[in-house]
Amino acid sequence: MTVNEDSFTNWKNREEIAESMIPIIGKLHRERDVTVLLHSRSLVNKSVVSILKTHRFARQIAGEELSVTETLPFLQALTTLELGPSQIDIGMLAATYRADDRGLPVAEFTAEAVAGATGPDRIERREPRDVVLYGFGRIGRLLARLLIEKAGSGNGLRLRAIVVRRGAGQDIVKRASLLRRDSIHGQFQGTITVDEANSKIIANGNEIKVIYSDDPTSVDYTAYGIKNAILIDNTGKWRDREGLSQHLRPGVDKVVLTAPGKGDVLNVVHGVNHEMIEPDERILSCASCTTNAIVPPLKAMADEYGVLRGHVETVHSFTNDQNLLDNYHNSDRRGRSAPLNMVITETGAASAVAKALPDLKARITGSSIRVPVPDVSIAILGLRLARETTREEVLDHLRNVSLASPLKRQIDFISAPDAVSSDFIGSRHASIVDAGATKVEGDDAILYLWYDNEFGYSCQVIRVVQHVSGVEYPTYPAPAV
Repeated sequence: MTVNEDSFTNWKNREEIAESMIPIIGKLHRERDVTVLLHSRSLVNKSVVSILKTHRFARQIAGEELSVTETLPFLQALTTLELGPSQIDIGMLAATYRADDRGLPVAEFTAEAVAGATGPDRIERREPRDVVLYGFGRIGRLLARLLIEKAGSGNGLRLRAIVVRRGAGQDIVKRASLLRRDSIHGQFQGTITVDEANSKIIANGNEIKVIYSDDPTSVDYTAYGIKNAILIDNTGKWRDREGLSQHLRPGVDKVVLTAPGKGDVLNVVHGVNHEMIEPDERILSCASCTTNAIVPPLKAMADEYGVLRGHVETVHSFTNDQNLLDNYHNSDRRGRSAPLNMVITETGAASAVAKALPDLKARITGSSIRVPVPDVSIAILGLRLARETTREEVLDHLRNVSLASPLKRQIDFISAPDAVSSDFIGSRHASIVDAGATKVEGDDAILYLWYDNEFGYSCQVIRVVQHVSGVEYPTYPAPAV
């Protein structure tokens, strides 16, 4: 047999194993609210090839691909346990088992590692929490996709309605079409039908009521059977407490803004300061996509090296608030054609750092340039550190943070020498450290941080909503602090 035939046979064998993993992963998710991860990447509803590619990602840990033959026994062991709602990382299980020298059987080691999900203190399955989307633009539709995807067993978050201004003819049909197909993020994963008579969009069995309103104070959500809901305002029209309080109508318990909040509205970057949210807080903000991109790596650097000062330059994809062709705009430069120009503009991300990291005393400045790409941006974060270090040390630190720390859902790490912006469309992380572009000299460090300013940010919003709703389930094995 030739080498090529050996490689092909090996691939087919791994395909067969990955196929056997899919029904196990699906059943755990549907019946027990267990999300199976592999180094922070969900394996739920993933194809055979996606599962194999995710295993290959583990080369960044030990320099070699993690085999499905190694992770399958841990997945099989999970099926023998009475698990409560949780997230279980079989990649971390395999890595910690490899490092364990006690010689325990896989089943016994797995039961010990996920004991918090099986013992008397395990979380019980909860009633689903209603969610309302106020606005249905770029972020609104991605939030809808994520909420539908995460509906799982029906015991987490449940998208009940979207609120929009009524458009021209066939409004609901056109909105459903925009949810079904996206020029950047591709096809919706599932089926979508429209019930025009009852003003509903049905996506993967989720009935979503379309409510037409120009005024948030005119809606009584209880009239639609909605109760104790979390309303996500992705219009950005109101940013202070007074304006956002208009959403606190019958049926709505909390309001989450997908833009930087003003005044005393708490700006939350999940993974960094979400624990600051008080249980009785009813109005909060998820800050901006750029704030979410720079704050987690800034915290990782400050915790390890100390930061004396910094500057962030964001090279940002164009957005809907710019003009396609030169035309009047309230801003000085955003009236110039977005697809034809690089446009210098302002960013509030640097000033927002102080709200997310109040203990960081370093002065952070910032500016932004909009460029002619439709999605994915990069933040260039220049830092003066409190001590000298090396490029190798910084990269090792950030790689470890991305793999085995409480920030591993926020920070990703890539060492590919040919990576470009389109490679990060659909990334679920708040930012991705580009190892090849990183520069360190003494106490100066420059980090290049890619981020999908649409999808990655939407994932951060969903994490905040899960946290305040009580359906942010613990992860096992627990990440290192």
